[in-house]
Amino acid sequence: MSTTVAGGTALVQQRNLVTEIPGPKSQEKLARKKQYVADGVGTTLPVFVEAAGGGVLRDVDGNTLIDLGSGIAVTTVGNAAPQVVARVQEQVAAFTHTCFMVTPYDGYVDVAAALAELTPGDHAKKSALFNSGAEAVENAVKIARVATGRDAVVVFDHAYHGRTNLTMAMTAKNMPYKNGFGPFAGEIYRVPMSYPFRETEGIKGADAAARAIDQIEKQVGAENLACVVIEPILGEGGFVVPADGFLPALAAWCRDHGVLFVADEIQSGFCRTGDWFACNHEGVVPDLITTAKGIAGGLPLAAVTGRAEVMDAVHAGGLGGTYGGNPVVCAAALGAIAEMRDHDLPARARAIEATIRRRLDAIAADHPTIGDIRGRGAMMAIELVKPGTLEPDAARTSAVAAYCHAHGVVVLTCGTWGNVFRFLPPLSIGDDLLEEAFDVVAEAFAATA
Repeated sequence: MSTTVAGGTALVQQRNLVTEIPGPKSQEKLARKKQYVADGVGTTLPVFVEAAGGGVLRDVDGNTLIDLGSGIAVTTVGNAAPQVVARVQEQVAAFTHTCFMVTPYDGYVDVAAALAELTPGDHAKKSALFNSGAEAVENAVKIARVATGRDAVVVFDHAYHGRTNLTMAMTAKNMPYKNGFGPFAGEIYRVPMSYPFRETEGIKGADAAARAIDQIEKQVGAENLACVVIEPILGEGGFVVPADGFLPALAAWCRDHGVLFVADEIQSGFCRTGDWFACNHEGVVPDLITTAKGIAGGLPLAAVTGRAEVMDAVHAGGLGGTYGGNPVVCAAALGAIAEMRDHDLPARARAIEATIRRRLDAIAADHPTIGDIRGRGAMMAIELVKPGTLEPDAARTSAVAAYCHAHGVVVLTCGTWGNVFRFLPPLSIGDDLLEEAFDVVAEAFAATA
């Protein structure tokens, strides 16, 4: 058992339930939330957190829960990583804001330099910083349209890119992300994704890419296409890892036709998949890459990084925003990157994958509802189906999740049909805690059988 310092409080790295979930204090606060917070802002687990760090969250009732969600892949380095905390405190004491578009500061430039070094490819790169993943995706499309002089954008089945008007149009799933919010931005075209578990013909990656490209050429036309935007591993759509060869074939076609290849690495980036970026697993070098989530240790920062000549196609003043690249969040990002380097977090993600795969293989052997185990690094998933079929089993998924939550393990679901568990532990989680979390997951499958 270990402890970690979070917000000045030493947190024991152990699951410990002293009340039911949610406890009485959390229930009181939930009533207040109901009074003042819009109902459209949903909550997965109804507990109010007062401290977090390592691999645990402690709620206001004193319950300590194991975190397998990382705030949706955000707290990759933990909730209170020492270098993040120290750099943020130092920056807050100096100044909190000036707006980089008014008077610049080193932190913004330092983050851009780090992104130029870390993102795929050894070409000259530049970045622009924003506040959220959706902002980054939207600005990547803006940049691509100016750089190519074309309008059309291609996205994929099961994609998720954000909640702004343009990124809702790019997102595939209707409920809860799009329902009732239209009309959406135009010139967005959707083509088939490589989804190995659901490819009934066992189509290979290159062939799946050819299928998508054929549809692009027939329905859009390369001469009209500004960019192809794709998550190298789907996020909200179910943590789908495309078949080997799919991404390289798409990138090659884009390169041959003057179309920009945009990798949305908002959920998969920054060590999450066992490499700095998911594109690296197949040597794919995007023209533009969007990042957010794990970039800044829990503070809101996002970026578009790309080929220097592409990024510079936009006129001065065409990119930016009041808070984009705020000095405090830039300090957090530099601290998070230092943590990733100093502790070799890509290697830690690979070790976590080995543990999770071993545990999930054992659970799947007893529960044929687990139709697929997939993912990379600390970005792992299982898809639940009616045994012997491809029919999604969202009800069993909900039941297993409810058991985990009641027994002190934070798990997240996703997928087009709501039948996928995604496991996103912080890379700061200890091995003992990870094993204990999957003891509970195993119990949940047994209890709901």
